[in-house]
Amino acid sequence: MKKLLLAIVAVLAMSSVTYAQDMNDGASYILDENGELVETTAPVFNFSIESHDFGTLPEGPKVTHEFSFTNDGKEPLIISNVKASCGCTTPNWPKEPVMPGEEAVITATYNTSKRIGPFNKSITITSNAYTPTKRLYIKGKVVKPAEFEQQDTAPVKKKSIVEENN
Repeated sequence: MKKLLLAIVAVLAMSSVTYAQDMNDGASYILDENGELVETTAPVFNFSIESHDFGTLPEGPKVTHEFSFTNDGKEPLIISNVKASCGCTTPNWPKEPVMPGEEAVITATYNTSKRIGPFNKSITITSNAYTPTKRLYIKGKVVKPAEFEQQDTAPVKKKSIVEENN
């Protein structure tokens, strides 16, 4: 009797595992804005970093940063628009769908010409992802070229009164 009961339990356990695998239609799991685990088949952005600090830059040249990401969802990721917070920043993004598991890059180019001072800009991405709007950030400080060159040279130590008298 025990062997029969054990055999029935084993068959039921195997069939429930098979049923659970059939029910999983290839969904991904992500944390929603409340920190709860959510099942989805929608495309999912997974950026390695979402903010970049250029540090101190000389005024004049354009600087670019690449934000790399992976589509961790189960459906193709289609980016419909990428917009910068001002005209001084130019984004570039993949126009073709990013397939599940595929990596791609969104670039942000900041024009430092005639823009002395600190900057903090956002790049807004609109797509068919589980979270349809995503923001990336760039920041830094632009200084006059002469000030930038002074940073590259080590400060000269002034002799003390004791050293001058010896």
